[in-house]
Amino acid sequence: QVQLVESGGGLVQAGGSLRLSCAASGGTFRTYAMGWFRQAPGKEREFVAAITWSGTTTDYADSVKGRFAISRDNAKNTVYLQMNSLKPEDTAVYYCSRRVGDSYDYWGQGTQVTVSS
Repeated sequence: QVQLVESGGGLVQAGGSLRLSCAASGGTFRTYAMGWFRQAPGKEREFVAAITWSGTTTDYADSVKGRFAISRDNAKNTVYLQMNSLKPEDTAVYYCSRRVGDSYDYWGQGTQVTVSS
């Protein structure tokens, strides 16, 4: 059974930084692309960033391009999301997920990120 556990969320002032981590277990992490999503109160979950299994290709939502960076360490079965220049509109619960083809199957429990103005 695949398990994904996010960590690193918290409260930060606008302009600050956070690094989220997603630790995977129970599967062959290094063979899958991974993604980060977020869901703000009253809104639908939205795509944030994705990374291929090798880490050579990344993709970002327009709203975070130039501010966020996704990376992975296959030796540690962990994917990261470095978030810089945070804005109040980045406030959300952030989730990591495993990509299978064009969809995502396993999800973590999420970690709360709150950006104060």
